Amino acid sequence: MTLDHIGLSVADYPRSKAFFTAALAPLGITLIMEAEGWAGFGRGGKPDFWFGAGADGAAKAPMHIAFAAENRAQVDAFYSAALSAGATDNGPPGIRAIYHPNYYGAFVIGPDGHNVEAVCHGPAA
Repeated sequence: MTLDHIGLSVADYPRSKAFFTAALAPLGITLIMEAEGWAGFGRGGKPDFWFGAGADGAAKAPMHIAFAAENRAQVDAFYSAALSAGATDNGPPGIRAIYHPNYYGAFVIGPDGHNVEAVCHGPAA
């Protein structure tokens, strides 16, 4: 199993941003981007640790976890299998250019309310 990235909910976004900026700097992990109320930290230009404000400003919102796919067909297959297994759609397979031009992901809500994703970063085959 290979995780691509993970997202956590936080109660105080500015405080968490300041904390992680300082705490992760010695590890060479920096803020790469902010999108849709979330901060993405990582190395080498790839954000793989994300956090954003939880529902109602609380850190109790469901977790986000993304699994790395080898190709876009695997993303499509993940999405179909997850829906067949009882998941709820949270974003069908497709390009998410807000992250980068080849970001191809699919999102589902699993049985416990967590946002589960499969993502491929490569171009179409």
